[in-house]
Amino acid sequence: MITIKNDLQLAKMRSAGHLLYDVLCQLREKMAPGMTTLDLDRYAHELITHAHATPSFLGYEGYPATLCVSIDDEVVHGIPSKHIEMKEGSIVSVDCGLVLDGWQADSAFTKGMGQISPECAQLIEVTERCFFEGARQAVDGNRLGDIGHAVQQLAESYNYGVIRDLTGHGIGREMHKRYKRWHAATVVTQIECDPDDPAFKNPTKPIGPFYTEEQAKEFMAEDPSKVFVEDSGRGWRRVVASPDPKKIVEADSILNLLDNEFIVIACGGGGIPVVRDYENKGCYKGVPAVIDKDLGGELLAEDCDADVLFLLTAVEHVAINFGKPNQEELEDLTADEAERLADEGQFGKGSMEPKVRAAIKFARSRKGRTCIIGALDKAAETMAGLSGTRIHE
Repeated sequence: MITIKNDLQLAKMRSAGHLLYDVLCQLREKMAPGMTTLDLDRYAHELITHAHATPSFLGYEGYPATLCVSIDDEVVHGIPSKHIEMKEGSIVSVDCGLVLDGWQADSAFTKGMGQISPECAQLIEVTERCFFEGARQAVDGNRLGDIGHAVQQLAESYNYGVIRDLTGHGIGREMHKRYKRWHAATVVTQIECDPDDPAFKNPTKPIGPFYTEEQAKEFMAEDPSKVFVEDSGRGWRRVVASPDPKKIVEADSILNLLDNEFIVIACGGGGIPVVRDYENKGCYKGVPAVIDKDLGGELLAEDCDADVLFLLTAVEHVAINFGKPNQEELEDLTADEAERLADEGQFGKGSMEPKVRAAIKFARSRKGRTCIIGALDKAAETMAGLSGTRIHE
């Protein structure tokens, strides 16, 4: 999986890339007909280590050299040897990688040795143009397929083909960040509640459609266990309890899927509220209630032993005096500070307060845990620590 890098990580990757560019430039100047590929490899090793970097290829899955040097019809991964000379008229591809400050850089170039044929010169020129044509498509909003399409379209316009198994790879802290086909699973999740939770005696969560007062009273007469209330002048709606979640029934199944590298969607809508029915062998039975989705997510994060919980919503930060001229967006809060503001009524009861309460609970559940509340449309920035409100102990 290719992970999103933050600005500091990108800067370190650029530093590694700049160093590799300098190394490749010096290698290009050093190359000459009659030189062995092993001599060039030793020179590359000297350049890299002198710059306090490490060769990426050397020792990688047993590879014995610093460079891959491929001559003429040798496609890639030619192993340097004292018996292989670069000859006049040949084309030589040099592939090199290095690690600087924990970050990888990997690049290559192709050079014609002395006088080469027009056909070889065109091959080198078009290949280089294909590279830059693909690079122009590497912009925010495009897909990997856009890069591949640009390269293939230009190559085929000159009747060249693309070696599909050797088109490129991701890079970061590892040299080959391979694409991984992830599996996803949705788990219909039951959330166990305490049947004695006080919320059951004071239902407050509106559900379902609006009714007239007459219809609502008829429903309550037919079934006294159902409670309907007038909702902000819009009509009457049924209200149910919103008890605290105590246990995720399917937690073991969720963890097993995660251990097997599944992307798991769970606790949808907060989960299905259930209680133990001890009159029926302790089996679970559903109850008319709604589990707060933020508290359900917090419980899931604890069960997964997560260090960080992200709660994504419609705004970028938690704010006090929301919607007022003196609104102030908050970037960092301790759990105690967040609790004080929540107790003061700074956050909307049905919107931000449940998220803040869930964040406080998670931050206090174990030392070192942090919850970040941020905007859904800035999820990548939030996960990279560049946006959102951090709540911690």
